[in-house]
Amino acid sequence: MSHDRYPASTAGLEVAVLVSVGRHPLTGRARRADQDARAVELALELNAARVRLVHAGRDDSESEAALRGYLGMGFASLTRIDQPEGADALPALLESLREAAPQLLLTGSRAETGEGSGLLPYLLGEELGWPVVTGIAAVESVEGGTATLLQALPRGQRRRLRVRLPAVITVDEAAPAPRQSAFGPAWRGALAVSEQASRPDTALADWTLEPARPRPKRLKVVKAASARDRFKAAAAFRLGGGGQVLTDATPEQGAEAIFKLLHEEGVLRR
Repeated sequence: MSHDRYPASTAGLEVAVLVSVGRHPLTGRARRADQDARAVELALELNAARVRLVHAGRDDSESEAALRGYLGMGFASLTRIDQPEGADALPALLESLREAAPQLLLTGSRAETGEGSGLLPYLLGEELGWPVVTGIAAVESVEGGTATLLQALPRGQRRRLRVRLPAVITVDEAAPAPRQSAFGPAWRGALAVSEQASRPDTALADWTLEPARPRPKRLKVVKAASARDRFKAAAAFRLGGGGQVLTDATPEQGAEAIFKLLHEEGVLRR
């Protein structure tokens, strides 16, 4: 892959990528997390002096298989900070990042397993005193201690941002898809264990966990130019379901039609 679009100054750039154990949405098997893998792909395209992969979590066979998926993208080693179940990963990651002192920290927007709150990048940025930039689709350049980023916005729009380094950057699904993981390098790579003190997650200990319940179905988004068109689309029944289009309806009739529609869609329950 060519890296000619990046200036020679990126040759001295130190990059760290936080990676986590993902979960396949259909099979439930452990895998590399999609957004984290995209963050790794962006880091590889930077032509940096060093790209360091960091993971904080449990040491078990399922996690190891998922982490080796990142090694298969072309890395000789991955730093694993062993943490017991129920530990808060934030203090261990902070200590590791302060020791490594990267100029750029990349990560996915949220984890696919565990809490998945998406707060970790913000907590790291707050503790380290670094700016946090979210939803990045591309890193256009890094030069003179400043990174030029392309942020993904709704409906395919993009916004160009400039941020002073060091910085925390979260990667969006609009970022380039990660390369395939090669089996040989994945199992030849080393999982370098880093010893860091663990601290229990006191907030998690107070939570009550229960199986997730099916959420109400969301209505299909109607793209219309005006509020009147959106109201007409919401008040009208499906044409294939034997409904009718309301014309010159009173407010009471319109409200009743909307109520019936919401009930049929499972949003409201009697």
